[in-house]
Amino acid sequence: MRISLLLGCLAVAAGRPAAAQTKTAVSAATVRRVLTTLAADDMQGRATGQPGQEKAAEFLAGEFRRIGLQPLPGATGFMQEFPVYETTLGSVAVALDGAAVPAAQVFARTTQPTLAWTEQDSVAVLVLKTRQDIQPNFEAVFRPKKNTLVLFDPALAATFSSLVEQFRKPQLRAEAAGSPASSVWALAAGPAPRTFRVAASTSTKPLTIRNVAGYLPSRGAHAREKVIFSGHYDHLGIIKPVAGDSIANGADDDASGTTAVVALAEYFKKRHDNARSLIFVAFTAEEIGGFGARYFSQQLKPEELTAMFNIEMIGKEAKFGPKTAFITGFDKSDFGPLLQANLQGTEFKFEPDPYPAQNLFYRSDNATLARLGVPAHTISTDQIPDDKLYHSVDDEVSSLNVENMTAVISAIARSAEGIVAGRQTPTRIAPEPAR
Repeated sequence: MRISLLLGCLAVAAGRPAAAQTKTAVSAATVRRVLTTLAADDMQGRATGQPGQEKAAEFLAGEFRRIGLQPLPGATGFMQEFPVYETTLGSVAVALDGAAVPAAQVFARTTQPTLAWTEQDSVAVLVLKTRQDIQPNFEAVFRPKKNTLVLFDPALAATFSSLVEQFRKPQLRAEAAGSPASSVWALAAGPAPRTFRVAASTSTKPLTIRNVAGYLPSRGAHAREKVIFSGHYDHLGIIKPVAGDSIANGADDDASGTTAVVALAEYFKKRHDNARSLIFVAFTAEEIGGFGARYFSQQLKPEELTAMFNIEMIGKEAKFGPKTAFITGFDKSDFGPLLQANLQGTEFKFEPDPYPAQNLFYRSDNATLARLGVPAHTISTDQIPDDKLYHSVDDEVSSLNVENMTAVISAIARSAEGIVAGRQTPTRIAPEPAR
């Protein structure tokens, strides 16, 4: 049975008039139009701070305006602008035990103006021999807390090249002063060298980037309580060409989730019965550090945030089959069981995250608010360990199951109704210390 038809039947059981409910459904036309627009080549892959992403932001603001949302309280428009700082790597050189590593085999992740290291300095040396060594050392390689020289074994040459291609673009940061810690990579065999020399230089300039946020207020008893529906609209932009195609369209990652945000905004605006106030936000800069979610979280009081539905990569069928999705951090609150309770009698089912080793709960924008105690979870369908299109030029609309994606969005809409109506309140997540 189609989920859109089930909505009317279930609404009667909840006490809503069937006639009013059947007039409200997630628009399949909106889903396809918004998805196709965001993932089009003329959006140039929506890289943060680039013209294609600015075009996407204007499009999303226009959608929120069309739907009839308001700006966030205190804002004058849908653009939530904030400054970041862009650092571009100039030069990098590495010598190990007196032998220079070829320039094509070195790279630096740094925001410092210059680096000049030797073995006499306080620099950690990390040797990666296999791909399995990368994930346990993720922080040291990509977000070091102390200066680290990372040696990639020659067996990891393809992985090294792929990572350099992914991270060679300018780095953004939220603070004017960059992190004092850096990681320098070299494609070279271990063990750790007795002596080394590292030199690097960068340049930095300020940029303005933007989230796109709309507001659907409530005037009921729960009006101060807010529910967030979010997805990130940035992607990788222009990357290394494959068969002449260099645009990483990001149809699944995360035009699909951003499309869901627009479709849900349209759905709840048409219903016009939300007891809690609703925020619909498309985050920037998720792919390069979650800066959009971080800035957004600083503008709100966590205690007023009832729940966050973060939607990430819902364009393909989940491993559980059609009309299913999974929720990250399922065990951290009762968010998942509450959503599933609202889907009784439908064909749709939410499952716990089947990929705990991927650490997905902390790899999307929900993590920022979850660390503040908000029941903030990501809903996804992606079979990420086996997804060959992830972060590639082939993440196109043609690779997605748009009908199933629409069913997922419809299920999110239905499952959220108890929280939106003030009948359900998920338990809080245990806050974590600020990072």
